[in-house]
Amino acid sequence: MKLTDAKLRTLTKPGKYFDGGGLYLEMTKAGGRYWRMKYRHGGKEKRLAFGVYPAVGLKDARALATAAREALQAGDDPGQQRKADKARVAHESANTLQAVAGDWMKHQSSRWDPVTAARILASLKADVFPVLGARSMAGIKPSEVMAAVKKIEARGAGDQAGRVLQRVKAIYRWAVTHERIEANPMLDLVPAEILKPREVQHRAALAPAELPAFLVKLGAYEGDPHTVQALHMLILTAARPGEVRGARWAEFDTAAGLWVIPAERMKMRTEHRVPLSRQAREVLETMQPLSGHRELVFPSPTYPSKPLSENTFNSALARMGYKYSATAHGFRALFSTVANECGWNPDVIERQLAHMERNQVRAAYHRSTYMEERARLMQWWADYLDARKAGSVVLFPQRVA
Repeated sequence: MKLTDAKLRTLTKPGKYFDGGGLYLEMTKAGGRYWRMKYRHGGKEKRLAFGVYPAVGLKDARALATAAREALQAGDDPGQQRKADKARVAHESANTLQAVAGDWMKHQSSRWDPVTAARILASLKADVFPVLGARSMAGIKPSEVMAAVKKIEARGAGDQAGRVLQRVKAIYRWAVTHERIEANPMLDLVPAEILKPREVQHRAALAPAELPAFLVKLGAYEGDPHTVQALHMLILTAARPGEVRGARWAEFDTAAGLWVIPAERMKMRTEHRVPLSRQAREVLETMQPLSGHRELVFPSPTYPSKPLSENTFNSALARMGYKYSATAHGFRALFSTVANECGWNPDVIERQLAHMERNQVRAAYHRSTYMEERARLMQWWADYLDARKAGSVVLFPQRVA
């Protein structure tokens, strides 16, 4: 005889009360009432537990029993199936987007400099983790990631939106590779199909005609000496701002007139050798009493164990009156423009800028033959800057390396 809610509420005697199809309620001597299902699989008798009455009512217990019988009919063991489901839930609960992102960042840490890693983490903390970080990666839908990046775009940060999307996709690729999730639901998220097209905005750079006035202002600028000298080094070497800010004393061989930037600090992860002009070596001499006892050549004046902050250069330029007309990165473009206009070999210029040659044969040739020409180029550039500061319009005739 099947159970009813009325009968279940009035049970007083310990024992097993069957509902049919293997489902029964077991009442203990202590008064506990537990749902059980008896079944056979692989020739063995087994039990399933469905919870405690009345938290699990009769209707719910029957639904669970029906699902178990359907699994049996399909040839599956419902008990093993439940264990697998519990393991899956536990796995998914442990593999939230934020947890996996943390492991991804640890894995990638050797490929990034500290500033890059901090920037990536900050973008995820600001725009992804608050909404999706605590969620299981397997349960996040592409539409939810798309909504997160479109929200970034809506505040006018289209470039940042694209970068965040690529980072989330990279986390998902890594998660699949390392068996943190079974499949990657973000494969079809293409930035061009989600975000609005944007015009490429090149970093503001001084025109050659503006150099004399700028160099005079830089010479008179009374900012922190770490920043001032770092700006001089930036301009004299045509290096990237991050390469200058992170420069270590161990990277410099002043006797040989050479700065060797290790691969891990370069954008393309390839060692870069920078010939030092006499003026660049003078910058190092100026910095020696200020930071020669430290690891960094241009440490932060506030936190000496850390490099100058990412915005230091552009903030100094803004205080000199160049907020919208010059950026730290723009001095590379200025160097390229002037050197090309003065007849220097474009391949030598590109190699000095650490722009990678895609053709491997040409790349090998560049590495083996251009150091002498680049040394001449960088001394010419430093002398050119001195002359422009002094007011000379044309210092040298064209030279071809």
